[in-house]
Order: sequence, then C-alpha cells, then structure tokens
Amino acid sequence: QVQLVESGGGLVQAGGSLRLSCAASGRTFRRYSMGWFRQAPGKEREFVSVISWSGGSTYYADSAKGRFTISRDNAKNTVYLQMNSLKPEDTAVYYCAASEKVAVVVAGGGRPDYWGQGTQVTVSS
Repeated sequence: QVQLVESGGGLVQAGGSLRLSCAASGRTFRRYSMGWFRQAPGKEREFVSVISWSGGSTYYADSAKGRFTISRDNAKNTVYLQMNSLKPEDTAVYYCAASEKVAVVVAGGGRPDYWGQGTQVTVSS
C-alpha cells in the first residue's frame, strides 16, 4: 500500500507559478508511475500529467503542455508538478496518484491505484 500526501497548493494570480509536491510512503515508490489529476467544481476529475517509474517518460494533458512540468526524486519518494503561467481555469483540487500501470496507460485513461487527499489551487484573474 502507498500513502500519498500533497502540499504546495494555494492562491496565486494569473500568470504566476506554483510547485506541488507529493510525498509517498513505503519503500516501493520507484515501482509506481506517478501522476497528477485535478477536479474543478462541478466537473469530473481529469488527467494532468504522469511520469514513469524511472522518470524517463512524461505525458501531459493538452491543457498542461508547455506550462507544467512533472518530475520525481526516487531517493526522496517525492513527485513534483511545477506549474507556470497559471490561468483561472487551472483552479481545481489537485490530486497525486500512484499506479502500477505504466505511465502511457495512465495517460490514456488507466485508473491509478492510490490517491492523495488533494491540495487546492486557486488562480485569481
């Protein structure tokens, strides 16, 4: 079992940046693809980005390409999401997720196995 704890959310003006972090418990962190999803009020949870266990492959939703960067540090059991040029439509609860599936499957709609509790990101106009 993996436990995930997100941090780094907050309130930022449009055009600003935030870096989300997700700390994972357990010694098998490097076995999992790690992803970020988000859910805005009244909308379904949607895929944002995923990174392979090695960090060698990354995938992004079209809305995140060119603005967000996912990375991981397996020595620290942590995955990050650097978000730049934030827009009001990025406002959502952001969830970290771990998956035993390979990253490309998660990017294609595969459901992760473990979820964090979420962190709120609010972008003001």
